[in-house]
Order: sequence, then structure tokens, then C-alpha cells
Amino acid sequence: MGRSSNQKLKLLYLMGILQEFTDEYHAMSLSEILAELQRNGISAERKSLYDDMESLRTYGIDIVKTGGRNCGYYIANRTFELPELKLLVDAVQSSKFITVKKSNELIKKVESLASKHEASLLQRQVYVTNRIKTMNESIYYNVDKIHNAISFGKQIRFLYFEWVVDFQNKEKIKKQYRRHGACYQVSPWSLTWDDENYYLIAFDSQAGIIKHFRVDKMERIEVTDQQRDGQSHFRQFDMATYSKKMFGMFSGEERNVKICFANHLIGVVIDRFGKDVFISQRDENYFTVTAKVVASPQFMGWLFSFGHHAMLLSPEDLREEYRKYLSDGMRLYQSNAKD
Repeated sequence: MGRSSNQKLKLLYLMGILQEFTDEYHAMSLSEILAELQRNGISAERKSLYDDMESLRTYGIDIVKTGGRNCGYYIANRTFELPELKLLVDAVQSSKFITVKKSNELIKKVESLASKHEASLLQRQVYVTNRIKTMNESIYYNVDKIHNAISFGKQIRFLYFEWVVDFQNKEKIKKQYRRHGACYQVSPWSLTWDDENYYLIAFDSQAGIIKHFRVDKMERIEVTDQQRDGQSHFRQFDMATYSKKMFGMFSGEERNVKICFANHLIGVVIDRFGKDVFISQRDENYFTVTAKVVASPQFMGWLFSFGHHAMLLSPEDLREEYRKYLSDGMRLYQSNAKD
């Protein structure tokens, strides 16, 4: 771009310079601003910069002038404050469903929302490379397709896989597609985050039930022309209530359960079931909880994690299943099998 063309963009370049190089702790003098404009092929006078600064303030840019002999200018308030940007970086780098490559790309974009000085502070807290991340590079775009299908009320079609062990294979772990590689077709209604994974909540017309799918295990997603169905099932659907019942998003029969917990586990109970869960005092050291859960093996594993500090009280048939779950586990350690 030639010098004369750049000159017409002086105001935009000035805004860009202030956004990139200044913040509350790093102001730029007029001489520094003029020099930076010059590097971009733009000549300017001090007097014209005063008018330009005022124009940017009128536009809504919060430009502050520092006092003293060596006065300078900086942008005070930005769309995102540094603590908010750090929060976004933390969310991206800790999200297991975002690949390493996409995490680094997103964090780079987050850094562009700060001055270069603040961006260096964000870079110091980035530890993406060795974190456990999904291997599905297309998940970022899959989420976008699902959101579009939900917005336009359309069904989607996709392949769904699971990881299996195959010691005949060089890699030892391989993909295996469900339904022998046949497509699923469902009506998407919601996306939710649970246990570090992204899940699609959808209605399966063929089965006539609500199902959920891990988004990182979905491939070749297509938005169809068919209208979404399942409205009657989702009219009273509450995502928060649904999540409370599920353990690790594993399916099972929904049951009313009564569980006894030691008093010190009240925080765990609130985290799992919410503050509105029905509790009652059992004795001075224990309380009971009555709630609806999906009785999956993951629920039993969750309950077992509290050891002798928690006990399933009812229903009796589920207590019997839990006893079997415990005894089956014990048998593994009672055998003589060794590594």
C-alpha cells in the first residue's frame, strides 16, 4: 500500500497503535506515536494528533492522557479486562474437547484483545502442549454445525465412533464406528458441558427417546433439510435437572434414591444435586438425601468413592445391585492373578 493510501487511514492506524502498545501501565508520548505512524508510511503533526485523539474519544475509545512533563496517552478501558482475558485463556487451555492446535490458535486471538505488554502476561500462563486433549481436529466446526442446526430447527446426520483395543493393529488403539458405520440421524436440541466433555442432547425419532452424544466422537456431521422433532419431549426439559441426574453422561434407568452421607460431605452433595435437594438429619454425624438419579455403574462408582462415609439406603433392589457391584470388584483382588 502506498504512502498516500496509508495517509487516508491515519485515524485507523492511530487507533491500532494505541490498542497494541498502550495500557494503564504503558503510555506513549506524542513523539513515540508519531514515530510509529512514520514506520507505517504516515506523516503527521502534533496538532493534528490532538484532533485525532478527540475524534477517537467521540467514537467511544477511552483514551487517557497522563500528567506531568512527560505526558503520554493510553487506552484505559477495553472490551475485555486483563483478568477476563486470563479467564478465557484458562478456559481454552483446560478444555479437553479443544485440540492443542485449535487451543493455540484461540489463545493467540485472545492475546490480540490486549496490549502487547498484557499479552506477554497471558503467554506466561499457557501450558497447552502436554495437556490431555481431544484428537478430533474438526470438533470446533462440528459444534458450529450443531448450533446452526439447532438455530434453524433441522435434523443432523453423523457417524459415531468409540475407541477399542486391537493388539493386531500397529497403533493398538483404533476407532470403531457404531451401527457398523451406518449414520445416526437425530434432532439436536441442546449442547452441554459435563465431566470435561461436550455433549449433544438430541431426540432420536426412531427410538422415541432423548439421547446424548459426545461431540468429539461425532464425525461427518451434515445438517439435513428435515425439520427437527421431539418438541413434546423438550417442552418441559430442564438441562440443569438432566445434568444432576446423570453421572458421567452414562445412560441408565432413572430412580428415586435415598443416600446417607457423613456431615462433612454436604459440599459434595450440593455440588452434585444443588442446594434445593431434599435433605434430613439422620443423627448428629449423618444426614440423608432423597434425589432422582440415573442408576448407572458410574453412579455406583461415584458413591463408592466416599467409602464408609456414604451408604445407599433405598430402593432395596438397587442396594442389591450395589452389593453385587462391590463384591465383583472385591473378587478381582481376592484372586491369585498377578501382573
